[in-house]
Amino acid sequence: MASDGTALASSAPKCDERDDQIRPPSHRHAAPSAPWPWVDIADGVDSKQLASKAPPIPPPCAHDDSCNDCWSGYPQSLFPNWTEGQVRKSGIYNAIHDYRKNERCRIHWVNVDGDGRFSEAGTHDADDAQDTWKFVSKTNVDSARVHALFIESISGPVLQMLGAKYNIEPFFWSSSLNWIPSRFQSNVKAGEGDHLTLTLVFLRSLPPVDALRLSSRSPYSFNTTDTLTNVNDAPVSNLAHQMIDTQAPLDLVSGSGSRQLALDLLSVHLVRKSSGSVIISYHPNLALPTTTAPFLHERIRFAGQSVYWQDIFQRSTDPTFVLLMYIWHAMYAWDQAMEHLYSHICFLETRVIKTSQMHLTEELHVIRAHHLHYSSLLEDFRKTIEFIRDTENPAVSSLNEEDRKWTTEIMSRETSNLLAEVERLEKGRRMQDRRLKNVMNLVFSSVNIMDSKRMHKMTEAAVRDSAAMKQIAYLTMVFLPASFIATVFGMNVVEINPESVGKLQNYVGVALSLTIATAWVIMAFQSEHFIGKRMPFWKRLGWPYYFVKWRLWGKKSGADADDDVAPGITVDEPQDMMEDEGDEKSPSIKGDEASVTVATHPVN
Repeated sequence: MASDGTALASSAPKCDERDDQIRPPSHRHAAPSAPWPWVDIADGVDSKQLASKAPPIPPPCAHDDSCNDCWSGYPQSLFPNWTEGQVRKSGIYNAIHDYRKNERCRIHWVNVDGDGRFSEAGTHDADDAQDTWKFVSKTNVDSARVHALFIESISGPVLQMLGAKYNIEPFFWSSSLNWIPSRFQSNVKAGEGDHLTLTLVFLRSLPPVDALRLSSRSPYSFNTTDTLTNVNDAPVSNLAHQMIDTQAPLDLVSGSGSRQLALDLLSVHLVRKSSGSVIISYHPNLALPTTTAPFLHERIRFAGQSVYWQDIFQRSTDPTFVLLMYIWHAMYAWDQAMEHLYSHICFLETRVIKTSQMHLTEELHVIRAHHLHYSSLLEDFRKTIEFIRDTENPAVSSLNEEDRKWTTEIMSRETSNLLAEVERLEKGRRMQDRRLKNVMNLVFSSVNIMDSKRMHKMTEAAVRDSAAMKQIAYLTMVFLPASFIATVFGMNVVEINPESVGKLQNYVGVALSLTIATAWVIMAFQSEHFIGKRMPFWKRLGWPYYFVKWRLWGKKSGADADDDVAPGITVDEPQDMMEDEGDEKSPSIKGDEASVTVATHPVN
């Protein structure tokens, strides 16, 4: 294996990969506490990095007039441990060099002034690199308490500018690009501030238009364009034909229309300071109906008009309260998605009661698989809120005691409200899961009842056929005497036909002999009930002897201890049979219907 990072680069995401799929997250690469970012067990280590004499932490840049495109070397310029191979594997290289150049990158922004009002807002078109760098590095954010940036169709230069300007850990970009849930604190400075990175995957419900558009090109379904119908020609979800992939959208087709439950991403980097805090919101470039930058920009501005939250913003300078509004956006999406899923489960229950179609069970299994994934997403949601609550802003320590105490109490209250909402969502999810189990049991019960009805009908048909066969048998018995007489009179014996040479005694002798021989062989085959199963067939031909012996002395010749023995029978195998068998023990069972004993003989 090469040790120059080629193994890392070879496993990097390719540019021609589909941009409407979400890969399973690599949680091991989601936090800066990991000492080997984006290096797996089988990957080689860059030998050039090991031989480098440069300091691990380069000197910071002041980003003043003397600074000239210091952002162009990001992330290696600020984080030398991120080699080219690691940057490629994490997806940051593609985001910098292979982004969609035909789409305009826009930076939507809004400022929260010192009084807590959302006073200024606007949009910057990042067409020119030099002009955008001036906007990013020269924007007077110190006059604003919080400067919120929403990046639409992020380009490579804008990613590098923001990362270099605010000294953002590359883990924020790699977690965002790969949809890896993460939460961590970095750049902690006592009394000044810190950095918070939150990457949260949440669930949202897509409107019918987006749901149909996404279903028409979804790579997760085997047959997404065909829909099933029930006996009432009602629309049926195509989940029975869908591959079970919890990263894929969940199709919901009910009587009220077609919707999808899809995963969405909330990726926020918060630079907390006593003044001039910055919130950067990343929005994916995938061809998925995720939350867009203009939408979230508008929602955050609208939340700033809330009387309840304005009272908090005016009293506290902690920018974390602005971050909580981003969390509330995910909460709204979760709640709406669970409502639509609840309605779909109710719809399935009604259809199961009316139709009991087996393909509904497959659909219910797909929903339950997604339900289990939703449980883990809700758990990540809860941990993110607890992380915000427990990670105190170092800049708050510079406030007076009264303001600091009030900020801590309000933060605890608001995070408790969010945690209560998450608990409510989880209880609703568990209730829905129990209802899914109930519906699945109802499907199986209905199918079993239908099978029982079919078996009952088959039994009735068999009884009718049996009655018909009895009637045929009775009719045959009516003609049996006449057939017998006709056969007798047709015999070529001298007693009936004087011209023949045969005699009646010859017929009786031959017929009686063959009848006795046939009965003898049949009894030999059936003699295992009183002789045993292991006796060879040629010995069974002597069944009359064993039968008389069994009837007179209650003994069963040739039986083993494992053979079925009738109550009240004592079994003792003869010595000659024991020698033939080579047994070391001869079973002997003595007793009556109430007791059975086994006697053993010593080995000679």
